Amino acid sequence: MNVRRRSSAAALAAIAVIGAATAPAVAADPSPSSSPSTTAPSGLYGSTDPQYDGVWRQSLALLAQDTAGVIPSSTAVKWLTDQQCANGAFAPFRADPAKACDAKTPVDTNNTAAAVQALWAVGGHGDVIEEALGWLKSVQNEDGGWGYVPGTPSDANSTSVVIGALTATETDPAKVVKDGKSPYDALLTFALPCAKDKGAGAFAFQPDKDGKLLPNADATAAGVLGTLGEGLVAEAGKKTGAASCADADQPDRERAAANAAAYLTDTLAKDGHLVSALGGSADQPDYGNTADAVVALAAQGGADKAAEPLAWLKKNAAKWAGESGPAAYAQLIFAAHATGTDPRDFGGTDLVAKLNATGPAPQGTTAKDTASDDDKTKDEKKDDDSPFGVWWFVGVCLLFGVGIGFLLSNRNKKQQP
Repeated sequence: MNVRRRSSAAALAAIAVIGAATAPAVAADPSPSSSPSTTAPSGLYGSTDPQYDGVWRQSLALLAQDTAGVIPSSTAVKWLTDQQCANGAFAPFRADPAKACDAKTPVDTNNTAAAVQALWAVGGHGDVIEEALGWLKSVQNEDGGWGYVPGTPSDANSTSVVIGALTATETDPAKVVKDGKSPYDALLTFALPCAKDKGAGAFAFQPDKDGKLLPNADATAAGVLGTLGEGLVAEAGKKTGAASCADADQPDRERAAANAAAYLTDTLAKDGHLVSALGGSADQPDYGNTADAVVALAAQGGADKAAEPLAWLKKNAAKWAGESGPAAYAQLIFAAHATGTDPRDFGGTDLVAKLNATGPAPQGTTAKDTASDDDKTKDEKKDDDSPFGVWWFVGVCLLFGVGIGFLLSNRNKKQQP
């Protein structure tokens, strides 16, 4: 696993922080609402009961802050690392981190993969990340994918979020195999053919009890990012023509992503947003999945492909995010990032300030120009990754005695299991 490369401006800010203080040791709705908690755990973002989504919302909050050029609170980062079990896995929430995990601790792949992406982004937690990746690899299914809970059948969402953790840490998912099958092999089995009258090109969450694949917009957005090898934070891809679904005997990842993007485009065309229905109730706008769809469409075919749902989110999503909490603000920040939109003026709402206000105050901001960086394409950003980029700069500073512990924590890592 290689060290992630950043801009030199971000490195300067990171070095300043390291010099000033010691670094800490470090589904359906991804942020389900729950009853208010009178005493939220110290360091946690959000005020609702974290039993079902503590690690998930904390991971998204930290990842979104990093994406927006914010240096997270060390207390918030430590809260997340303290949640890890000795075997490397994460559960949604452990009320007493000092108590060892046991067979009853509900560890899962989604929270573990999200924590990996967040901790890799903030930096300095190599051992925690290595142990989490080792656990994820140990519970990979024979088809190459992952289910939410170890031992359960693979699904598109879980497989995609683990792919995101692998690629974020510069681990090639194609080389993470079980019985000769990679995560990409598993993911492509959930893709519906274009010939279907309903759901052409979509991804299913997983086969139903009869083995049939049914279209699922949430799984489709996840599937697009997974097949592209993207994580929760994605850049805008190259601009493509009009989205269309095209059958192939064995569609490759690029074709499957294009087919799925065509399905999302068609589904969004009616209202400009996705909908969800709860047990007999009327369809309701699905803000979270619409935000995920924006990221997926932008990653597959450029920001222009997500213009309509992005405009709808700018106009309507602020109230939803305020009611739903940090994970919702994070999803909107990811949508802004993927489309080159300023998250500090998202339909008149400063998403970054709103997110920061839900938990411990950040340590500060980096020198990163978020808007100009977001406007870059993947090809343009290659110039930022030159051999004389950030880590060369950091190395020079370290030669002068600045932050040698930071170098060790990032480069002296345990071997992967």
